[in-house]
Amino acid sequence: MLDSTQKLNSLGFAKPPAETRVVVAMSGGVDSSVVAAQLAEEGYDVVGVTLQLYDHGAALAKKGACCAGRDIHDARRVAEAMGFPHYVLDYENTFREAVIDEFADSYLAGATPVPCIRCNERVKFKDLLETARDLDADCMATGHYIQRKMGAAGPELHSAADANRDQSYFLFSTTPEQLDYLRFPLGHLASKDETRKLAARYGLSVADKPDSQDICFVPNGNYASVIEKLRPGAAEPGEIVHVDGRVLGEHHGVIHYTIGQRRGLGIGGLSEPLYVVKLDVDNHRVVVGPKEMLATRTVPVREINWLGDAPFTSRSEWHLSVKVRSTRPPREAVIRPLSETEAEVELVVAEEGVSPGQACVFYAPEGSRIFGGGWIHKG
Repeated sequence: MLDSTQKLNSLGFAKPPAETRVVVAMSGGVDSSVVAAQLAEEGYDVVGVTLQLYDHGAALAKKGACCAGRDIHDARRVAEAMGFPHYVLDYENTFREAVIDEFADSYLAGATPVPCIRCNERVKFKDLLETARDLDADCMATGHYIQRKMGAAGPELHSAADANRDQSYFLFSTTPEQLDYLRFPLGHLASKDETRKLAARYGLSVADKPDSQDICFVPNGNYASVIEKLRPGAAEPGEIVHVDGRVLGEHHGVIHYTIGQRRGLGIGGLSEPLYVVKLDVDNHRVVVGPKEMLATRTVPVREINWLGDAPFTSRSEWHLSVKVRSTRPPREAVIRPLSETEAEVELVVAEEGVSPGQACVFYAPEGSRIFGGGWIHKG
């Protein structure tokens, strides 16, 4: 048996893998399947858990959705092949209350929500993590592409080695306490090809399974149809108005538009390209204007989760980099704390299409560390 003076195992515990229980959150995709298979092969006491998040009937009709009926089946097959127990937990009510309802209400309020972040924050890294503790697991592992590294003050969150797969934007709200318990075995891999090669090596049936592209409960990326189903009557028509006051046309519901949108506005024949610059929900108006009106340098942020070593309010300013959308690179910024959970973010170079409901994630100016982040709201 190992003692505290001996080498830690690959999950950071001073005991043999066989004495280390790890719950693996299995979506049925290739990433989490490889994590489970790899840990099982290394001799860990693996327990696979898959969450049923929404109705199977709707899910089965949609290819590439996580936690659907087919995906539960795929996760179970991996567990059977690798010889570890697998459980399916019904989280439909929790998921609807914590994620789907807010998603619909945010769109109705003119915001552009990111439900995947809320799912990690409120379901996977909260309720599922507590389930893992109830199962007497030493830790919980996921297939996310992000890295957990030990720093001078404890575990730190770092971007994935593969920038194209990095999921740090979606995991900024991971708390220090959660980070202490979580493990991300894929974060160091150089590419997704390496993951698929591992899946093939383990003989997993999901080795060639396509990646999930859309939000799991939104078929074909059609947000408006989901919102109309959840909130009947939500698509109330109104006017499309230029910032100078001209009425340019009509729309079939503010929920069909997002800040920064140019295509599909239904106001062709104009000499200048126009973009959605504001959603006036109260008056059912979509306000459009020239591209330069999308640019902003001041971003109000709240619900901040801080992952720095020193307290957030210990400085009047933090000079970091920030992402205001998942698809954009980090940009230089000055973060001025207003409280422990609120701040004003000043972008050194203006960004276009900054939208309430999106996340603003904080990164080290150099290196890969994530310092947390918060939610953009209307100033």
